[in-house]
Amino acid sequence: MDLPSADRLLCDYAVKLTLSPGAVGEVDLEPLRMEGFDDDALTIAVQVIGYFNYINRIADGLGVEREEWMTPSLESWRERKGSDYGGLE
Repeated sequence: MDLPSADRLLCDYAVKLTLSPGAVGEVDLEPLRMEGFDDDALTIAVQVIGYFNYINRIADGLGVEREEWMTPSLESWRERKGSDYGGLE
């Protein structure tokens, strides 16, 4: 299933912010603004992305085991999607 361009851009931004937060800058927000995201929407998106990254790191740091339904594994996801994003880490 293809995503609408605004959704695809937001997903791409979330991946970059997750895997390479230090590489994210104003240039990454411009395409989102061109798709209609205003500053309020971008602020909310960054907060949601950041929250999920935070809570996953808390769980990983405490050794919380993933539930069986939580697939794919991080390694599997990176193998499939990491190359689509330049192997950002």
